[in-house]
Amino acid sequence: MSLKDLKIKIFADGAELPGMVRLYKEGLVKGFTTNPTLMKKAGVTNYEQFAREVLKAIPDLPISFEVFSDELDGMEREARKIAGWAKNVNIKIPVTNSLGVSTVPVIKKLSAEGAQLNVTAVLTVAQVRAITDALQAKVPSIISVFAGRIADTGVDPIPVMKECMSIVRSKPAIELLWASTRELLNIYQADAVGCAIITVPHDILKKASLVGMDLTALSLDTVKMFKSDATSAGFSL
Repeated sequence: MSLKDLKIKIFADGAELPGMVRLYKEGLVKGFTTNPTLMKKAGVTNYEQFAREVLKAIPDLPISFEVFSDELDGMEREARKIAGWAKNVNIKIPVTNSLGVSTVPVIKKLSAEGAQLNVTAVLTVAQVRAITDALQAKVPSIISVFAGRIADTGVDPIPVMKECMSIVRSKPAIELLWASTRELLNIYQADAVGCAIITVPHDILKKASLVGMDLTALSLDTVKMFKSDATSAGFSL
């Protein structure tokens, strides 16, 4: 099954404007996510200027921009400012600040005001339950569960994501997002679980051309790569 045949929406995860625009024009992705770490890696120095450039280039798909204050009142202030940039903005709020203080009060307040939130850095079922309780039933929102980071600990994320799905179904306006994607297979796994969205890094999206490829042909391509690299490196025994 091709990626376009899946029900899940693919959001590109990154902060390199040329790559974002290219993916937008290609039409596979249905939204975009960013965060301060990705922006720093991409060399972004002016947060708002970058965000406005992205929104000008991509005016009609959802794009998530994250607050970075460590104070809860600062998060509120930044969230309201980000919300004013464009109608297609989702405001990313981390589930806690860096001291582990829950942001649920901020989430509840902003959602009650109608802000479209993307609650991020979520890894536990308990967090999903608390966030779901705090979000308004009719306000579009996203809960980003970092399934890839769960898998990094040796825990199968699929049962966790299934339980999270059973929780968010109580409020249909909430979309469960599979975050920290590690491989293309995760897209199919997230779709099977019922997640509404998956965020995929740009480098993994480059592998989309491999979907449906004959494995024998892929095996031969791999052997050819080894041969080419050995020759170009001048290896001999």
